Formats: sequence, structure tokens, C-alpha cells
Amino acid sequence: MKRILISLFALLSLTTFAQKPITLEDIWQRPTFRSQYLYELRSMSDGEHYCVLSAVGIDKYEYRTGKKTGAILEFANLGWDRKSNYVVEYSFSADEQQILLCLNPEYIYRHSYVADYYVYNFKTKQLKKIFEEKIRLAEFSPTGDKVAFVKDNNLYIKDLTTDIATQITQDGEHNKIIYGTTDWVYEEEFAITKGFFWNATGDKLAYYRFDESEVKEFSMTEWGELYPQEYKFKYPKAGEDNSKVSVYVYNLKTEAATLIADDYDTYFPRLQWTKEANKLCVHKLNRLQNEYSLLIYDSIRKDGHQSYVAFEDINKCYIEQPEDVYFLSDKQNFIVKSERSGFTHLYMVSLKDKSIKPVTKGDYDVADICFVDEKAKKIYFTAAQSQAYNRELFSITFDGKKQTKLSKAEGTYTADFSANGKYYIGSYSDANTPSVYSVNNNKGETLVTLEDNAKLKATLKEYGDEHKEFGKFKTTNGDTLNYWIIKPATLEAGKQYPLLFYVYGGPGSQEVLNSYSRPYDYMWFRMLAQQGYVVACVDGRGTGYRGEQFKKGTYMNLGDLETQDQIEAAKYFGSLSFIDKTRIGIFGWSYGGYMSSLCITKGADYFKTAIAVAPVTTWRYYDNIYTERYMRTPQVNADRYDRNSPINHVEKLKGNFLLVHGTGDDNVHFQNSMDLTNALIKANKQFEEFFYPNRNHGIYGGNTRLHLYNLMTDFLKRKL
Repeated sequence: MKRILISLFALLSLTTFAQKPITLEDIWQRPTFRSQYLYELRSMSDGEHYCVLSAVGIDKYEYRTGKKTGAILEFANLGWDRKSNYVVEYSFSADEQQILLCLNPEYIYRHSYVADYYVYNFKTKQLKKIFEEKIRLAEFSPTGDKVAFVKDNNLYIKDLTTDIATQITQDGEHNKIIYGTTDWVYEEEFAITKGFFWNATGDKLAYYRFDESEVKEFSMTEWGELYPQEYKFKYPKAGEDNSKVSVYVYNLKTEAATLIADDYDTYFPRLQWTKEANKLCVHKLNRLQNEYSLLIYDSIRKDGHQSYVAFEDINKCYIEQPEDVYFLSDKQNFIVKSERSGFTHLYMVSLKDKSIKPVTKGDYDVADICFVDEKAKKIYFTAAQSQAYNRELFSITFDGKKQTKLSKAEGTYTADFSANGKYYIGSYSDANTPSVYSVNNNKGETLVTLEDNAKLKATLKEYGDEHKEFGKFKTTNGDTLNYWIIKPATLEAGKQYPLLFYVYGGPGSQEVLNSYSRPYDYMWFRMLAQQGYVVACVDGRGTGYRGEQFKKGTYMNLGDLETQDQIEAAKYFGSLSFIDKTRIGIFGWSYGGYMSSLCITKGADYFKTAIAVAPVTTWRYYDNIYTERYMRTPQVNADRYDRNSPINHVEKLKGNFLLVHGTGDDNVHFQNSMDLTNALIKANKQFEEFFYPNRNHGIYGGNTRLHLYNLMTDFLKRKL
């Protein structure tokens, strides 16, 4: 009897804990649901040790045991105050006798920033600042005796032995000429900010020159002063002029630069040196982004324009954003990703005869190359093989004949390999499980668990049993769509619940992912489920990891099929016994805000309530690299630019609409919401809106996120 009473007490205690309510303060103000991560992990050159950045220094660990073996550097020994000197990145020289530290970043846009950079020499115990003022993108040369960096749009090389910094470009100027880094649109859409690249011997530096003189400026008001200031930057909208981009190679021995490439009506989304010190690979993409080529230039030729095409890819729609290719040490081959089979796969390409041989095959998409073991002739990669929403880890031989699955449970895996390929630090999570970090050997066997987020897992259990479940449904036109759903922990028999859809929906995106992604939104959705809402997310046509045909069906007509699929989702879920089909809402941010705006207008018969945060409201206002990739230019596709603009459907609005935007959004401009607001007023439609002064596309800082999610939660309670 005593044992039964104890068990009953334990059950009652568990039930009590299960009712613990999630609050927005837990999510956005307190570290209640904060995960533990490994920050700035670097493999040491011996392949047996790795380093991790902490708040107090850089620590060294052994792969085999996962145990700390010592401190590489303790910041306190440098005389730094932790509050005023915050290290965010570090890198070693090739011989690991020096370390380059990046401190105190001041962000320019999403990825770019200026910062303080220091070099610490382990032999001399000396700490030197690279430049007195904040600079950008500092990087060691392969020989370790020099550092290249960008300051005020010019490129510099500092000799660490003489302590002399040489300015190798002269005419860099804000909003006109850029050297060694990229313009706004390359940074945002090609995900590159570093625009210079050392060759293997450290005697040459390839770099970009952007002439953005003819690119039109966009102006944003910065509020807070007696007379608000205007911030102007170059932003090429759809159909408008781009920067004129050139590629140069600077020879450190002759102190001269050679023009390599300068096709102004095209993109150069990547530059990289091959395994030969004088041969530069220039990635070239036409403006329509459906013709892609890899050009190999011999940088020692006097005429830098002489090149040959090593690889070409042509697509009837568009080429996905180019990535670096992997050049093998044999100097004869490289590995590239391509969708030429209808799915994203890996190919081995010969530099000698240009032959292209598939390495991976099948009706699934490869995600990332994790490591190439040239001795064993293996590639380690992740792919969505079992389901579109999973990411599994595999190895495969160069000839493609032997593929081995290294991951075990369903979910999402990543792998960061040691320099020698013997080990990798893997992360694993699923939709409801925070990341587990472990050291594994290259057979996929776990040697030691480094961090399992056990504390967070225990905390999550205290806050109830609401969780994501995966499913599929078939639309009326025969497409099968993946979804996740979060329900209240206990569904009352006969009761119907309001439903909130979360949507993104952009080309190649994926929100139905078996990963502990967007953890704070996940907790907000769980909070809503605790309060009696059902939350769901459906990946419609145009989203990724289901092959090229599914993804590119939205080409030239963004917004149309995606909206149809969200309406189909509303119909399907509305038919379920526990859903109140008269109380269906939708929430989205950025492209998702575009989608929620279309759903509350074109889909007004199915959606009662919508929240649009930082939405695109017309593709005419968005940048040209992204927009033209999927829509071509408004000059040739004007009808479809306008046909699916929410601005042109405001008269259909019947339900409740909340529009939110940051006035300092350099990505999706505040202009989008202003024009939608004017159209709604003209149509005499009532709605609610809220604007965050000076906040960018992420709308954060201080209490901003707490305020925003309070705003949205209150709106849902009142209107859904």
C-alpha cells in the first residue's frame, strides 16, 4: 500500500508539473528554454584535437575522449575586460603559431560588420592590433606572415613581420566602389561578404571590384533625433541596374593587379583557387540565372581574360544558388552539386576531359558535403533520403558504388569533421528534441556525448506534452503535401478548436523539418496549444527537398500555387472533427507575410484572421537577384508580378488582418507595408497595423521580441 501511495503521489506531482504554463517572458526574457551549443568549433591540424570558443577563452579538447586538455588562450591574460571586449570569431595561421581574434562587431547588414581584429603570437606572447580603427574580414595568408582586410571599401595587406599595412586599392568609396567585399545584393542573395581569396602559396590575392555607381539608392529614415537622418544605400530592385563586377588578381611580388574577368551583364557568385597556385576558378551565372559555368583562368598570363570552361549547367527554370566546388588534390578532378537529374546530386568532374560522372543517384536531394576523404576516396554528406523533412548522414565512394548510412534515428544530422577525417562532431535533433552533440568516428559510432541538453529536455517536460506530429494529405489536384501539427495535450471529445497556420513557402524553403529549428517560435506555438489553439504548418508546392519538379512548379508565377495549397490545407484541416473551420488563421514573416497577406485576401472565404510580419507586397519592390531568379524581370513578366501582389486583392479582405513591419528593414522595405496600407485605406478595409521604429527585418533588440509576440498573441485571442 505504501508503494502504491508513493507511486500515486509521483503521478500527481507529474500531472502538476505537466500543467506548468508557458509564458512569453519564459520564451523571450528568461533563459528558460535556452539550448546549449558548441561555439566556433575548429579542428586542429593534427586531426586529434579541436577548439571551442567560450566567454573566457579558447579551450582545447581531445576528439577521442571529448575531454579538455588545456586552454589555447585565456582572454584574461590579454588584459581584456569581458564586457568591453567580446570575441565572436577566431582563426589560426596554417602553422597554428598565431591566432587571429575578431572582437566587438558592429553590424552593417545581415552578415556584414566591422570589428576590432588582433593577432596573438604564441611564441612571442605578443598581441598586436591589425588596425587602430575597426576593419572587415581580416584573414591570414597561407604563409601566416600577412593579413588581408578591408577598410572603407579598399583592400589592405598587413605584413606582420614589418608591421606595415599596404593599401592595394585606392578608389574605394561608400555607395560607389567596393573592393574585397560585396554589395548588398550579393551579400543577401549569394551569401558572401568576403570578396578576396589567397592562393595556396600566399603570393597572390584574387578579389572583387564592385562599381555600384549606377545602382539606384534606397533611403530609410532613422528616427530618434530632433531632425531624423536619412540612411542611403544601393539596392537594385527587380529589373533595375546591378553593380558592374570585375575580378582582379594582385601579385604580391610585382605589386601589380591583373584584370581577370569583367562581364557586366552577369554574376560572379563565387571565386576560388584550384589546387594549382596560379589557376583561379570563377563561377559565372547569367542574369536570368539559368546558365551556370565554371571558368578556369591562368593568373600568370598577361591577358587575364584567357580561360576555359570546366563545367556548364543549363536549366529551363533556374540554377540554385551556386556553392564552392571541391577541388581534389590530384589536380585533375572536382566535386560539384547539380540538379541535372531532377534531384540535387553530387558529380565528379574531370578538369582534363570535362567528363561528368554522377556519384549519388536516386529520387532524393543531397543537402551538404560534410567531408571529402581523398585517401579513402569517400564523400561524407547529408541528404533528405527517407523523407523530405529528415537529414541523414551518409558516406559514399567516389565511384558511387558503395553508399553507407551513418545516422540512426529519424531527424536532422550535421557533421563537423576533424582535419584527418577520423572523427566528426555530430549534432542530432528532431522536431521535439533539442540538439545532442557527440564525438563520433568516421563509421558513425558515437565515442562520447559532449552535450545532450538534458536540463532543457527536463524543463520541456515540466511544461506539458504539446509537441509536433508529422503527417501528409492529398490535395484535390493530386499533390501530396507534408505538414506538422501541434495540438492541445488533451483534446476534449466533441470540442472544435481554432487553428493557426504558420507559413513561409518561399522557393526551396522548408518549414516542415524534423529538426529542433526555430525553438522560440516552437515554444510560442506550444504556448498557444496550451491555451486551446491547434497550430499547423504545411509545405506547399515550391518548397524544397522534394525534387526539382515540385520546387520549380512556381517558376515565373510566385504566390499563385503556394496560396492554392494553403487554401487546400485550410479545407483539409477544416474537415477534421476537432477543428473549427470558421476559426482558421495564418501567420507568416517575410515571404510568409506575403503568403498570409494573400491568404486573407485571395483566400478570404477560408481564413478568418491573418498576421503578416515584414511582408513583400509586390515583387517589383524586392531585390533583383532573388526576384529575377524566380520571376524574370517585370519588363517581360509584368502580369504575373501584379497578379499575385496582395496590393491588388485588398477588396477581397473580409477577416481580421494585422500588419507589422520594422521601419529600418533594409531587406523587405517598409515601403511594402506602406503601399499595402494605402491600398487597404482606399478600399475602405479595416485592419490593424504596428510599426517598429528603426528595427530591421528581424525586428529584435531589447524588449522588441517580447513586445511583438505579446502584440500577436493578444490579436489572436481577440480575433481567432
